[in-house]
Amino acid sequence: MFLLSKLFWVFAQPLSIGFLFSALAALLAFAGRRRLGGLSALLAALVLFITLFTTAGTMALQALEARFPKPSQAPQPLSCVIVLGGALENEVTTARGGIELNQAADRFVEALRLAISHPEARILVSGGDGSISGTYEGEAAAAERLFSAFGISPDRLIKENDSRTTYENTLNTAEVLKNQGLENCLLTTSAYHMPRSVALFRKAGIAVTPWPVDYRTSGVVGLSLDFTQPSLNAQLATTAAREWMSLAAYYLTGRIDGIFPK
Repeated sequence: MFLLSKLFWVFAQPLSIGFLFSALAALLAFAGRRRLGGLSALLAALVLFITLFTTAGTMALQALEARFPKPSQAPQPLSCVIVLGGALENEVTTARGGIELNQAADRFVEALRLAISHPEARILVSGGDGSISGTYEGEAAAAERLFSAFGISPDRLIKENDSRTTYENTLNTAEVLKNQGLENCLLTTSAYHMPRSVALFRKAGIAVTPWPVDYRTSGVVGLSLDFTQPSLNAQLATTAAREWMSLAAYYLTGRIDGIFPK
């Protein structure tokens, strides 16, 4: 299932769909099926136009980010902060060592802030090597260097280094929480990723307080044309498409109880 989901996403993201429609149009035209080829070319242009030159992707991502607002304050006392992986460049850290953060760096930045402001809390980092090859350093292992560099004692860290997907994050974290006797934890991940994460933790019977970070949108964008930043529009549309597809797939396979959890 893991490998299948990785391969599916190679072809399911918006720019790949646009390319596939373009390639199909060329093949149909070469085969003399000009009408079908023209239709395929039109669909390719439509997908690319919506992806590159509208705010449709931003709005789709914005809806995900707005689902779980951040509470005004963390519960007191705070026993545990769960941080879902996805913020480290595993390939780079494996080759070069050190700490290389990506666009989701706020997950660890906020976890560090919470660790400093709540010295009683344990920090559970869940995330292994999510690559197809499986040859890179797990994210939880690399995170220890980051927390130690800011004076967080290794004794406070709980490393779950086997998860490759959000679903595995939940299963493995549930086992760790049970073994450690930890309850009512904060769940820290990107805001767009929070609906799927919360749905999975609820399905597993784990009570968590959503603590979203890493917002990618302003929250006030309406549907419009946008010719100023096609690369960013494509990036936001790709992120939104992946998350909505994942929610649908998890619901259809029974891993969560609703496509868009309350």
